[in-house]
Amino acid sequence: MTLETATAVRRGGSEHTPRVVLSARGLRRDFAGFVAVKDVDLDVHHGKIHALIGPNGAGKTTIFNLLTKFLQPTSGTIELLGTDITRTPPARVARMGLVRSFQISAIFPHLSVLDNVRVALQRPGGLGYQFWRPVSALDQLTPRARELLAIVGLDDAAHRLAGDLSYGRKRVLEIATTLALDPKVLLLDEPMAGMGHEDVGMISGIIRSLAKDRAVLMVEHNLTVVADLCDWITVMQRGQVLAAGDYATVSQDERVRVAYMGTEHE
Repeated sequence: MTLETATAVRRGGSEHTPRVVLSARGLRRDFAGFVAVKDVDLDVHHGKIHALIGPNGAGKTTIFNLLTKFLQPTSGTIELLGTDITRTPPARVARMGLVRSFQISAIFPHLSVLDNVRVALQRPGGLGYQFWRPVSALDQLTPRARELLAIVGLDDAAHRLAGDLSYGRKRVLEIATTLALDPKVLLLDEPMAGMGHEDVGMISGIIRSLAKDRAVLMVEHNLTVVADLCDWITVMQRGQVLAAGDYATVSQDERVRVAYMGTEHE
């Protein structure tokens, strides 16, 4: 998909600028002398969908790992909801409302769809460390689990084994489990990867709905999805921000064209 074709399906945006809920300034990460991320500034806004795009190796997943504290930055600062989390452990960051998914689906395939969500609800429901309690103790989590499944359109599959779901619906289930932590900022790492057209449309609709009351930051390679879904785009190249703006702006940036196409665009 070319940048020009993707631009043709860009939806209109809102003039209202909501509050910044996740912010990074001067973010840098070195690996034994190799600079993977350098001087990255990033603002993610409540109620908006923000995409990180760029060629493979541009530093997108490293930024995700830095923001969620799976990696510590070499330098720079990160703020979540006005609180500095630069040195905060990842588990605490998740409890504060910054939750992510991964490129590879992370579900329990031998549990039912409903039980996958009930497991995810154990910590916020106060049952995370109460291993001595009977399985029936999870029943109190069932109403909320069913609500989350309804939000993502999996209520009809509640009692199916998660491993029997299609690939696209497994990714939807993973989104439901992240919602169990009540995220204020949801980070999605290539949510459309490996999906067919029908599943892409389904996931796009879910993400658009979720962004109504939270911020979404996503890494995505499907430019049609980015053009249609995202309010703001940050383009990465070689660990640095190459361009930022709405899709109409970045798609016309000659540097972005060169980064994606490899040559000057005529």
